[in-house]
Amino acid sequence: MKIVILDAQGGGMGRQLVEGLKKALPNQPLIAVGTNALATAALLRAGADQVATGENAVVVCAGMADLILCPIGMVLCDAMLGEVTANMALAVGRSRAHKILLPVSRCQASVAGAPKMSMAEVVAKAVEETVARVSADSV
Repeated sequence: MKIVILDAQGGGMGRQLVEGLKKALPNQPLIAVGTNALATAALLRAGADQVATGENAVVVCAGMADLILCPIGMVLCDAMLGEVTANMALAVGRSRAHKILLPVSRCQASVAGAPKMSMAEVVAKAVEETVARVSADSV
């Protein structure tokens, strides 16, 4: 299964996702893409197996992914203070991959009915769901 983690700005959420997934699924390769060099550096330091930066990398990696983990803003044009381009949002939205979207209040979007959780709790839930999907895929 090709798992792609996308993040923007400082890459903090993506860093936590990579660290959590590396602990839970140590043999699972992780591809991580940052919208900028700072985010990409954080993803690399966290232990991602492959990293890339920028709009085209988001488009290419979203197209080849089986599972995408990212902040909800990655499917919203101009989110993350304008870092998410229309092409990025379109590529993630159109991807045939299953998407695990993490609610982040800084994206100017909210999910009705979603409980308020800390970033650590949201990341833990995303890791848990990813482990379940990878386990189901390998059966």
